[in-house]
Amino acid sequence: MNGINKENKPKRIGLIAGNGRFPILFAQGAKENNLEVIAVGIKGETLIELEDHVKEFYWTSIAQMGKLINILKKEGIVNAVMAGGVTKTNVFAKFANFNFIPDLKTVTLLYKVVKNRQDHSILGAIADELSKDGIELQPATLYVPELLAQKGILTKRRPSGREQTDIEFGWDIAKKIADMDIGQCIVVKERVVMAVEAFEGTNETIKRGRALGGKGAVVIKLSKKDQDIRFDLPTIGRETIDVLDEAGVSAIAIEAEKTIILDKEETIKAADNKKIAIVSV
Repeated sequence: MNGINKENKPKRIGLIAGNGRFPILFAQGAKENNLEVIAVGIKGETLIELEDHVKEFYWTSIAQMGKLINILKKEGIVNAVMAGGVTKTNVFAKFANFNFIPDLKTVTLLYKVVKNRQDHSILGAIADELSKDGIELQPATLYVPELLAQKGILTKRRPSGREQTDIEFGWDIAKKIADMDIGQCIVVKERVVMAVEAFEGTNETIKRGRALGGKGAVVIKLSKKDQDIRFDLPTIGRETIDVLDEAGVSAIAIEAEKTIILDKEETIKAADNKKIAIVSV
């Protein structure tokens, strides 16, 4: 993707940064394409190391939508991306304990715009609010397409016959659950669903599956039917492999072209070392 921007003067792009390494990898890819990255990090989520990879860096909280928009407008941003997730349990805990007070823009977003508080509704509403202020949200993979999983068996180890049967059994089930916006991950063992992702997130779902089914399970992680590619694509990385290994999971199936693999070479190498099969369907 090098050479997307062929002008000598770097253009600017806004980065609304969540947790994990994805924001850093996006910033590196954007820089390689001659873009200056103006990042807004979320307190308690964003890695401080991101500051070393961007032109300008600001902090805000999940409850300061108005401040976030004002920062991007002040910096002259007309295009932005969301990269990295936000821990749902942290958000709800903060609201419940009054750890932060939402600004007017956030109140409007949560209580007037978003009647259905599922992930895609909230993120879609945020995109709409940005658009109203002249900031268009773009896919976060625009400058790092190499992070998307390609179809095939990505590891040296292939799934066994039993693992393949569990993948085929669980795929349609996982799709239906994802389409209902319940979660995007399930744990299957011997054609039995051991755990379904809900509020707690993928890693905790995997651990719960181990507690119920023991070693040798298969994890399926995929996108929902109406997945908006501008945000919240399913993501795995080195941390995922560590969690799978600790849980005794022997294979993971992901969706080709719709799943991000962070630090792909390192992640696949770690899976090879742990004898975990990664299948991109």
